[in-house]
Amino acid sequence: MDEYNNLKKGEKGAWISIIAYLCLAALKLIIASFGNSSALRADGLNNTTDVLASIAVLIGLRISRKPPDSDHHYGHYRAELIASLIAAFIMISVGLQVIFATTQSIIYSNYEQPSMLTGWTALIASFVMFGVYRYNLQLSKKVNSTSLYAAAQDNKSDALVSIGAFIGIIGAQFGLFWLDPITGFIVGLIICKTAWEIFRDASHTLTDGFDEDLLEEIKVSINQDEDVLEVKDIKGRLHGNQVLVEITLYVDPRLTVEQSHHITDRIEELLSEKHDVPHAHIHIEPYPSNEK
Repeated sequence: MDEYNNLKKGEKGAWISIIAYLCLAALKLIIASFGNSSALRADGLNNTTDVLASIAVLIGLRISRKPPDSDHHYGHYRAELIASLIAAFIMISVGLQVIFATTQSIIYSNYEQPSMLTGWTALIASFVMFGVYRYNLQLSKKVNSTSLYAAAQDNKSDALVSIGAFIGIIGAQFGLFWLDPITGFIVGLIICKTAWEIFRDASHTLTDGFDEDLLEEIKVSINQDEDVLEVKDIKGRLHGNQVLVEITLYVDPRLTVEQSHHITDRIEELLSEKHDVPHAHIHIEPYPSNEK
């Protein structure tokens, strides 16, 4: 039940991102249209993709809250990761569009001096997004949400992008007109880089990739149990934000079924309290006599 409550709390972060992005995207695109700033226009387009990405995260969080059913016996937690993939695809498509548009401006020397109002808009937006980033980062750690963590990293990128736009616009005020479209080009690269990182992490988890260091930590903890003679095999995977592990243990063959059952209960409690592993499948085997 705690997992579902955490996902519900995570929706609050997605809503804050959506509201912030809607307001900033509209403000940036309107001011950029009469302020002649390619960098701020690219930043505004970046925020429009972020609106769609945040909506995808919100939908993923809501689907993840659905309880197990007849054909989803482990629940719907991986909907979060699918939402992250959708967000990545949206971001990279707009990032490439921004790169293409700003490259044309650079090649054809289509430079215009942007209004200083566009610079102040970018600077204020960077402070707003940094605040949203801090909030979502803390919330993602609290509720253990992969998609909300990805959204927080996107928030941080957006804050840096706006600072970059501000620098480009300031440079244009001193006659470096090419700096504004160059900054817009860099914004496009940052959008694509962030999209790639989100895609890489989500696809790694969806293909059952798992942190080897965490697996080794779990193995060391289990070996400290006095009744565990050896950890024969251990595997791990993520199901959304839930860690699932499968463990095969060697124990004294003279132990009764009841005693072996107590060992598994003890290890399950250890994994839950020390490593935040809510689900573990533990298989007990007798220690081979020829290996004693």
